[in-house]
Amino acid sequence: MTRPVLDNRRARRLFLDRHLLLRAESGPGAGADLESVLHGLGFVQVDSVLTLARAHDLILWSRRGRFRPPALQRLVARDRAAFEHWTHDAAVIPMDFHPMWRLKFARDEARMQARWPQWRGEGWAAEIDAVLRHVADHGPACTRDVAGEEAGGGGGWWDWQPSKTALEFLWRSGRLSICHRQGFRKFYDLTERVIPQAHLADRRDDAEIVDWAMSAALDRLGFGTAGELADFFAIVTREEARTWCAQALASGRILEAEVEMADGVRRRAFSTQAALDEAASLPEPGSRVRLLSPFDPALRDRARAERLFGFHFRIEIFVPEARRRYGYYVFPVMQGDRMIGRLDAKRDGGAMAVRAFWPEAGVRMGAGRVAGLTAELTRAARLAECDRLTFAPDWLRS
Repeated sequence: MTRPVLDNRRARRLFLDRHLLLRAESGPGAGADLESVLHGLGFVQVDSVLTLARAHDLILWSRRGRFRPPALQRLVARDRAAFEHWTHDAAVIPMDFHPMWRLKFARDEARMQARWPQWRGEGWAAEIDAVLRHVADHGPACTRDVAGEEAGGGGGWWDWQPSKTALEFLWRSGRLSICHRQGFRKFYDLTERVIPQAHLADRRDDAEIVDWAMSAALDRLGFGTAGELADFFAIVTREEARTWCAQALASGRILEAEVEMADGVRRRAFSTQAALDEAASLPEPGSRVRLLSPFDPALRDRARAERLFGFHFRIEIFVPEARRRYGYYVFPVMQGDRMIGRLDAKRDGGAMAVRAFWPEAGVRMGAGRVAGLTAELTRAARLAECDRLTFAPDWLRS
């Protein structure tokens, strides 16, 4: 049977629409509206790097220009409409999804039990009961509260104190939950004191969770391979993903399509007839220039972003500075349904200091596009609580 073909233009637009980046934004970016954005995306990656704004805040702001960071804090810490845990990385996740994370808690615990004795050294397993008892007796705690007088452990990724490792283990395995943050410091409490009872009482078997995770991933991507669908929430194994796709294909729930990449090559991917029909009727993208987070969900899979958009984007932490063409932490810039460049900027006192912008090959920076970029940077400066923009003399690079 002939597979349907999704050309690159429609594929980009379907993908961006599912990531809430195609159409003009609307909504206050707080409360129920922010919760709907989080549901639409599936999760928002949390990252501590702060140059203009933290990654999770910039991701949400790029979908809702009126969003401000306290709105997300309220969603997690006050409204209990979202919780923090892991997908491929640390993330804020809709609270409705918590019952499906039980499978991830169990699988993460098994992996930690197998690997952490070699990775984290000795002593942490003996601290688990003491840390759990401390939180039960004294309420929300951060790493400093449970560390006591432990020696060593500078806090780096490979140099955790035993109590910090135990605290992380209890969180990753679901017995503790993050109840709030102060600054960026996490405070943990017993899960039954953080997660609403209705979600704790909602029990699903493994097959239900796998089906949900694969279906929800496909809804949010529009199309994808079995591996891409499995990687979306990082709950499902690759073997489970292949089995689910085969069964869903056989039952007619999904179909296999040929998706055209930026270089004209077609790749097979799973989709649905509804998604392909939608792709044929999506509106033209607006002309607004958009500043994105380096961890934006639309670009998280770097290989997919390069195939679909022709945009090679890497954060090359270990490459010596002399060999980098760009700085370590640069911001992708999009216009319409294409990536037009990358920006190097940071907060400098009360200013947003623009150090460099590198257009993509073939992108002409005429007066109109420069004005559009400047307007977007002015909006971003308000998010970053900067009162002005400054530009390096040679900021617009060839």
